[in-house]
Amino acid sequence: MGTDYRILPKVNSPDDLKSLDIRELEKLASEIREFIIDTISRVGGHLGASLGVVELTLAVHYVFNAPKDKIIWDTGHQGYVHKIITGRRDVFHTIRQFRGISGFLKRSESIYDVFGAGHASTSISAALGIATARDFDEQDYKVVAIIGDGAMTAGLAYEAMNNAGVLKKNLIVILNDNNMSISPNVWAVSKYFTELIASSHYNKLKSFVWDLTGQLDGIGDRIRRLAAKVEGGVKAIITPGMLFEALGFRYFGPVNGHNIQKLIRILSEIKNLNGPILLHVITQKGKGYKPAEEDEQKLHGVTPFDKITGKMYKSDKPQPPSYTKVFGEAVVQLARQNSKIVGITAAMPDGTGLNILKKEIPERFFDVGIAEQHAVTFSAGLATEGYVPICAIYSTFLQRAFDQIIHDVALQRLHVVFAIDRAGLVGADGPTHHGAFDLSYLRLIPNMVIMAPKDESELRDMLYTATVYNKGPVAIRYPRGNGVGVPLKKDFDLIEIGKAEVLRDGDDLAILAIGNMVYPCLRASEKLSSYGIEATVVNMRFVKPLDEGLLDYVFEKFDKVVTVEENTIRGGFGSAVLEYAAMKGVKNVGFLIHGIPDEFIEHGTQEELWRMLKLDPDGIVERILEAFEFETLKDKTKILRNGGN
Repeated sequence: MGTDYRILPKVNSPDDLKSLDIRELEKLASEIREFIIDTISRVGGHLGASLGVVELTLAVHYVFNAPKDKIIWDTGHQGYVHKIITGRRDVFHTIRQFRGISGFLKRSESIYDVFGAGHASTSISAALGIATARDFDEQDYKVVAIIGDGAMTAGLAYEAMNNAGVLKKNLIVILNDNNMSISPNVWAVSKYFTELIASSHYNKLKSFVWDLTGQLDGIGDRIRRLAAKVEGGVKAIITPGMLFEALGFRYFGPVNGHNIQKLIRILSEIKNLNGPILLHVITQKGKGYKPAEEDEQKLHGVTPFDKITGKMYKSDKPQPPSYTKVFGEAVVQLARQNSKIVGITAAMPDGTGLNILKKEIPERFFDVGIAEQHAVTFSAGLATEGYVPICAIYSTFLQRAFDQIIHDVALQRLHVVFAIDRAGLVGADGPTHHGAFDLSYLRLIPNMVIMAPKDESELRDMLYTATVYNKGPVAIRYPRGNGVGVPLKKDFDLIEIGKAEVLRDGDDLAILAIGNMVYPCLRASEKLSSYGIEATVVNMRFVKPLDEGLLDYVFEKFDKVVTVEENTIRGGFGSAVLEYAAMKGVKNVGFLIHGIPDEFIEHGTQEELWRMLKLDPDGIVERILEAFEFETLKDKTKILRNGGN
């Protein structure tokens, strides 16, 4: 840590904040902001949202008493300041790195991380559960949920608020709003009103009047109703809190989320109020770092970058285009050929590549917010009218719409194309974001076609094939990162549904690979060949339907069969092959099902994780040698010791 930090080194827990005065807290906020920028510029991470909540985080921890009081953060994007002041400052430089601290909230990492959060919009539901448990146990602590960064666009947040309003538990929800701008005149009146209704004097007077009118026979109830209407009417006129009030919350705000003194004051006033409370806080994403303030989306999640300019470091070597970019450009090309094609995303236009469609054909682009369930059923509605919706959602987030995929799309055999980005191991975001389950949770759904391209050229052909296939839903899953660098055709080729391709012939065993595991398997087969083991390598292309004719040939010719996938081995591609073999009564064939084991995989670079799970070429060789005996090998031990080299 640099010598410029005077206060930050002294803060090792939230208790250390309470001895600081306002000026020292403001200085600490400045130091933390500089510390985050300095660290994340070197190691990468979620920058903008964390810079926006520096003062809010300090104020919350200053007023409340964690870990006794439960503070629930909605996404880890907001959690960096929280991590720094709860004992993880000295290891903050390891964030999102292999064996380092998580980029999200993680219960096993700290007693201050009350609820694990990687997906958005979970905080209010979790907080209400915690508040209910508190009351069951007759405990006395505060429960605070901090939601924001787009999470209020999800239905889950409103389901939770509705239930909280019914249960009337003592619960504080802080809405971190970093997108709303308030005009000066509204801001001034609202600030005055908020401070008024939050003050202890106002609430004591209100309680006194309420109790007094309750003792008045006949007219008491009428006075109460009139008073409630007056208060509600005034709030509705000068605050944007009508919806929250309707859901049963007392609304306060908007409040300047970068004024520590005002934040501490209002939090101190509302912390002891009864019932569900919502505090609306206005913050600026990327606050205090000009490049992040000017481009909130670009510096939301970053790789290492130049601290002065904010520009990402680029490799000197030319890189193939990312799967995401290839997909986005292909969508536009196909949409120009077919006026019925539309694109739908759930708050991730840049992340899915549909920002290209948004720019080129905006009238056929839809961003529904963090609402994956709605995105899928919205797509289903479009499909009923003859449109071809391409619903682009990350693998991990599509899990949230599982019922809609079954009930609203597959059951009705509607032609929806699911473009599943970030399938497999995504790297630094870790277990909340790994796309480790999509082959399993989609494969069990009737009427579903599932394919995975071996490279970026095949992705284009699969997307074209999916848009012309009109017998039901089609899912295409592809990984995060750059393609393999194959040439891209100008046009598209139709792929026969359920048809695999043999890429290499060999007589000793068959390796059946899917998606981005095809090329590692080809390289593994070359390594095996140097030891006298010749493998047939098949690009299976389809997980559903399987190429049964090719499988019949494989089971007849080989007594050793390997399946390789970047998906959990439970219920995935390998399971599908085994199920077919069992159904056909296949005997005398040894199987190796290789993929992601039945556990949640930690964060790290993709390369580190592939190596750890033996999904790189050397690891695939090692697993094959461990699983099978080959007469051609005289010194298997030596090969294993050298990792297949």
